[in-house]
Amino acid sequence: MPEKKDKEKQEAQMTADEVLKKYDKESDTMVYTGIMAKFVAALAITFSVFQLYTATFGVLDAQLQRAVHLGFGMALVFLLYPSRRSWSRHKIHWLDVGLAVLGAASPVYILLNYQQLVLRAGRLTDVDLVMGILGIVLVIEATRRVVGLPMVCVVLLFLGYAFAGPYMPGVLAHRGLNLNQLVGHLYFTTEGIFGIPLGVSATFIFLFILFGAYLESTGLGKFFIDLANAIAGWASGGPAKVAVLSSGLMGTVSGSSVANVVGTGSLTIPMMKKLGYHKNFAGAVEAAASTGGQLMPPVMGAAAFLMAEFVGVPYIDIVKAAVIPALLYFIGVWLGVHFEAKRSNLKGIPRDQLPKIGNILRERGHLALPLIIIVYLLVSGYTPMRAALVAIVLAIVCSALRKSTRMPAIEIVRGLENGARNVLSVLVACAAAGIVIGVVTKTGMGLKLASGLLQLSGGMLLPTMFFTMITAIVLGMGVPTTANYVITSTIAAPALVQMGVPVLCAHMFVFYFGIIADVTPPVALAAFAGSGIAGGNPLITGVNASKLAIAAFIIPYMFVLSPVLLMIDATAFGLISTTVTAIIGMVALSSALIGYLADNCYLPERIILIVGGLLLIKPGLMTDVVGLVLFLGILFIQLRRHKNKKLQMAQA
Repeated sequence: MPEKKDKEKQEAQMTADEVLKKYDKESDTMVYTGIMAKFVAALAITFSVFQLYTATFGVLDAQLQRAVHLGFGMALVFLLYPSRRSWSRHKIHWLDVGLAVLGAASPVYILLNYQQLVLRAGRLTDVDLVMGILGIVLVIEATRRVVGLPMVCVVLLFLGYAFAGPYMPGVLAHRGLNLNQLVGHLYFTTEGIFGIPLGVSATFIFLFILFGAYLESTGLGKFFIDLANAIAGWASGGPAKVAVLSSGLMGTVSGSSVANVVGTGSLTIPMMKKLGYHKNFAGAVEAAASTGGQLMPPVMGAAAFLMAEFVGVPYIDIVKAAVIPALLYFIGVWLGVHFEAKRSNLKGIPRDQLPKIGNILRERGHLALPLIIIVYLLVSGYTPMRAALVAIVLAIVCSALRKSTRMPAIEIVRGLENGARNVLSVLVACAAAGIVIGVVTKTGMGLKLASGLLQLSGGMLLPTMFFTMITAIVLGMGVPTTANYVITSTIAAPALVQMGVPVLCAHMFVFYFGIIADVTPPVALAAFAGSGIAGGNPLITGVNASKLAIAAFIIPYMFVLSPVLLMIDATAFGLISTTVTAIIGMVALSSALIGYLADNCYLPERIILIVGGLLLIKPGLMTDVVGLVLFLGILFIQLRRHKNKKLQMAQA
């Protein structure tokens, strides 16, 4: 029997690895052996050591820090991501080695000629122009390999716009740029490739990703899953609730929806299927819960660090603003799971088969200490960089408190390698997004598009929000969250700000819809990954995931209309009342979408629940009262109907 369980576990892990490589491009890397494996590992470790050194003793000048960061990243990208997917994953391809050398050489050119470039003040020599063009082309090629063609198309579209300005119609027309102007702006200033996104990647993001790599090495993910099992495994639909809870906890460490799906889904999805959940629903639960991981403080997706820079507030303010919306999101997914379990009469796991919460906390509770301490440090006023440095050290120290969790020395070194590998997708996305920002700032495109968006919506807030939502979701279908946020915050968020929406609300709005694209068909990577593990239909899984994640489609409208949810000008009473009515509204909406509240819902009841839920979610005393009356009315009717059914069954 133990051998059978071990075999099932190995098969599930193999399936998970295949799914991860299929739907998460950053995981589909070369697998070297021998001297090449040692060289790549040494390069990655050196990259991490450089980042730790500058974080400890002071970063270099902005462009120099970012140039070194990009040079290491480009070399690793071309060595780890082959030019073609069909190429052998174990064989060295000399084209890639050559591109890796050129990818490192182009940023190194800035390092070696920094003083002369500053003194020339934008006047490029022929060599400058060649190296700049080479750098831009290689960033685009690295984007193709790591991020995918959709992002490449977006970058090329913006580059085309830079040259085609005089030929553009109406509000989009501009004077146009020549090659020297464009290359100088994009590659030799801190307004393009070496702009704010890459700067944040070269400081905060790298350290937090390295922190996450060490937390995973300590076995924190398994601790979260066991803890979730102990808390919720026995309840109705227990394994599905475990998936929601563990994915939410894992989201504090992992900023990737697909990686989160595979990491927790390889354990939770088979459990859900055994309990009786349909495979399309089991995959959807994990996809919806894992996608929300990027919304969950304290370590959110990489875009949250960019948001702090763009909005101009400390990162801890982003964390505080994200708390209530993230809780509402996971409550919405939890409710969807609960009502589906009730509707299908799905039971939990017997308590005697579950781990004891006391034993888990006693044996591995110390692994969560770095997460608790990093929140304390951020609240206490530490910079994110300093807090992350302390947390990295604590992750290693805390793991050593018990022999069963202690990391051997080789694992600590391997953590440096994994941290460097894990940052590559974010690094490349930030560099590519820098090209977009560079074109926008040089041509004035941001204000032009914001004005066009306002004209299209007739100057009304709700239509502007709707068009912004569509833009973010469409971009998110092929562009990772980091790049998606950079583009939409540059193009769409200003339109909301012009209409009087607080800056933080506008940026959080586009951030949410960029993330939720991962479960929005037809291109729903998290849902596709969930269906791959569950063996379900990707499209149906995506539809189910969208229903479970309905909160994410509504919450952004809530905090734009009522910024109190982001703790902007919040009073205790206003915060509590808005949150409570929003939760009741989520209950109404989730029950309507699943078709069960206290009993199976008839169509008119579902419609009334949707109306009542939306009224409760919309801020305002009158809407809250009407929505509450509608909700309580349906609840009373269903409770009576359910009671009568039980009486009839008892009499029969």
